[in-house]
Formats: sequence, C-alpha cells, structure tokens
Amino acid sequence: MAASSSSKKSRRAKTSSARSSGHPAGRSGNPQKPVVSGDPRQVAPATLRDWIGAARLRTLPLAVAPVVIGTGAALVVERRLHWVLALACLVIALALQIGVNFANDYSDGIRGTDDHRVGPARLTASRAVPAKTVLAVALVFFAIAAIVGIAVVFRTQHWWLLAVGAVCIAAAWFYTGGKRPYGYYGLGEVVVFVFFGLVATAGTTFVQIGVVPDEAWLGGVAAGFLACAVLLANNLRDIEQDRRAGKRTLTVLIGKRATQVLFTLFLLIPFAIAVVLATLYPIAWLSLLALLPALAAILIVWTYGHPRELVVALGVTSLTALAYAGFLFWAYAPAI
Repeated sequence: MAASSSSKKSRRAKTSSARSSGHPAGRSGNPQKPVVSGDPRQVAPATLRDWIGAARLRTLPLAVAPVVIGTGAALVVERRLHWVLALACLVIALALQIGVNFANDYSDGIRGTDDHRVGPARLTASRAVPAKTVLAVALVFFAIAAIVGIAVVFRTQHWWLLAVGAVCIAAAWFYTGGKRPYGYYGLGEVVVFVFFGLVATAGTTFVQIGVVPDEAWLGGVAAGFLACAVLLANNLRDIEQDRRAGKRTLTVLIGKRATQVLFTLFLLIPFAIAVVLATLYPIAWLSLLALLPALAAILIVWTYGHPRELVVALGVTSLTALAYAGFLFWAYAPAI
C-alpha cells in the first residue's frame, strides 16, 4: 500500500511539473520533438531572395568575362560588332552558369554535402524547396542554353558546335551530378579552366568571325585562371565540410597552404598576360588597375580568421575578372 501511494504521488508530481513547464502530461519534453510549431523539419518556404541567392550571383561575372574578352578579340580581326551573336553567347554563358549553380545545389543537397556548409544556405540542403523542383530549375536553364546555342548554330552553319554545346552541358551536370562527379575527385579546376576559360572565350570569338586569333586564346587563359581562383576560394571556405562529406576537391587533396599559394598564382598570371598584351595593345596596361581588388582578395585568403570571410574574397575575385575583361575589351577595340 505504501509503495502504491508513493507511486501515485510521483505521477501527480510529474504531471504538475509538466504543466508548469508548458509540456502536456505524458510528453517527453524533448526539444528535438516539440509539439507542433517547433519541429525543425518544418522549414519556411523559400522566398524570392532565397532563389536569387541559390543562383549565386557572385559567380555570374565569370560567365560574362570570357564573352566580353572573346568579343573584343573578334573585333581585332573584324572591326564590326556582331552584337546579336555576342548577346546570344552571353545568354548561353549565363544560362549555363546559373544552371550549373542550381545543379550543384541539387546534387550536393541530396548527397548531404551541404548539410553543414559555411556559406549561404542552399535550397535543397535547407529543405526549403523540394529537390525535384531545384533539379527542374537547373534543367530549364540548361534548356535555355541549348535552345539559344542551336539558334547560333543555325545562324553560323557551324554544325560541329552542337557537339561542343552538348559537352558543355554534360560538363556542367557532372561537376557534382551523376554517380562519379569529377568535382569530388579534384578535377573541378581543370574543367572550369577549359570551359569557363578557353571554350567560352574562343567559342565567342569563333561564332562571330569564324577564326580564333591569339588574342582570344591568351584572353581565354586569363579568364580560365580567374575562374579557377574563384573556385579555389569557394572550396577553401568549405574545406572542412567537404573533407567530412568525402568531397575530395583539389583544396581537400592539397591542403590549405598549397591552396593559398595556388590561388595567388591563379590571380596574378592573368596580369602577366596583360603585360605581354600591352606591348601590342597599350590600353591593356589599364587592366593592371584590376590588381587592386585582386590583391585585396589575396590578402583575405592569406589572413582570414573565419571561413565566412572567404565569401568576400570570392565576390571580389569575380569582380576582378569582370574588370579585367572590360579593360581587355577596350584594349582590343579602342575605336568601338
């Protein structure tokens, strides 16, 4: 009887405690399982700002820069601006860049790579948007690039460019997509250099004038290194998260210090190219003004205290690429 009375008193005490703490009787009170509104699985729907953030506007100058340089190189050969083709190349480059950004959001999100990232939250990883919706948006932008690319092929009659376009879209998808994404095996910088540097710049020049002069190749090398520098800043920011997630980026493979050295080289090589070009195109000396933000980015990469500071370095590096491209365009076509 005494034990029974003691048990009843204990239950009454627990019930009273539960009421006073705000939890219904019989609930555990576990903060991981709140009653209704506090469930961490209940995520607010994505806003327009979230969608714009997922497009990663900081990276868009990397799509613009090679088109600007390539168009300038075309003007070296033919002093006539093919503005429709140039605009088409710009649309293709931007659509591919945005498409690959959403594709990365989707692929890294479903793999769990972005669950503990330092940078801005991603749509898929945050569960603010269904993964299939993010994938659909990526495919829409890839489709825009494909449609405009086909129109360019019809206009120029260079049918082999269809194969180049298909390879570009495949490269954009398999960066983080597919069973064995090359971005997880340290090859991201190599592919970015080829497609966001050489292919984008030389391709822009070729569709406008049918040839690719040395000015386009040199400009493409510069654009490629600048794009790689942005990728290095991004991967340096996420080095610890990528290492834990098994994403073996080049930064994870070579470590922090080697990445800082490589970032510095990638940012400075384009200016060495500008010095060479300035012997033929004097206005190219003005591109050295873009060294100011470049040096600021290098300083951040070498002295940052928190990974979030590298988001600033990434943005500054992207703007450096855009400024560099603008000065090179001016150097190639001073009369335009």
